[in-house]
Amino acid sequence: MQVLTHSEVRARELVNAFVIKVYNWMAAGLAITGAIALYVASNESLLRYLATHQILFFGLIIAEFVLVIALAGFVNKMSGLTASAVFILYSALNGITLSLIFLIYARAAIATTFFVCAGTFTACSVYGMTTKRDLTSWGGFLFMGLIGVIIASVVNMFVRSSGLSLAISYIGVFVFIGLTAYDTQKIKSLALSKPEGIDSETERRGAIVGALTLYLDFINLFLLMLRIFGGGRE
Repeated sequence: MQVLTHSEVRARELVNAFVIKVYNWMAAGLAITGAIALYVASNESLLRYLATHQILFFGLIIAEFVLVIALAGFVNKMSGLTASAVFILYSALNGITLSLIFLIYARAAIATTFFVCAGTFTACSVYGMTTKRDLTSWGGFLFMGLIGVIIASVVNMFVRSSGLSLAISYIGVFVFIGLTAYDTQKIKSLALSKPEGIDSETERRGAIVGALTLYLDFINLFLLMLRIFGGGRE
């Protein structure tokens, strides 16, 4: 039985505390997104208004993009409270835009896919947290895969090929499975690199950025799986 030194025990405690904060914020973001998506989807007039007013919809998409850029690029210039507010606002706006999936897929299919995604995400995240293998080398490969998926998706907007759409979905699922494990290990490494006694503001900002990264991995994995397993409304 391996006996840990005091410093190793302390390092493990610090890592666990930081990781718990990351996952708590991620869970909060998903809960906000899910609650708002369900609320909008349950209000037929509101859902139809969103679906028929493209300027509003794309305005929300642009606002989400701006919030992600602001949070990822300028978080160190924000207070912990501001970073938290930006993350919560982004999660809420994403809930509004994601409500439109209820016009495309049956609720049972959405629920089933969500639980499949949650199980897959958890398994990948546990692997990234516990593996002794250095996943750093995955970064470049996964980034190229992500760029390829984005380019292919843009091309398919004009080609409108169902076969290409399905292929993009399958490749995208594998890319985000890898990114989930990779990003989880990065968060663990970040926690290990943080000096003891770091101020709470800096730690909170780091937890928010980590939560945003995993949140985006989860949402994209869910949407890609939904395209594969969701079928359509009957």
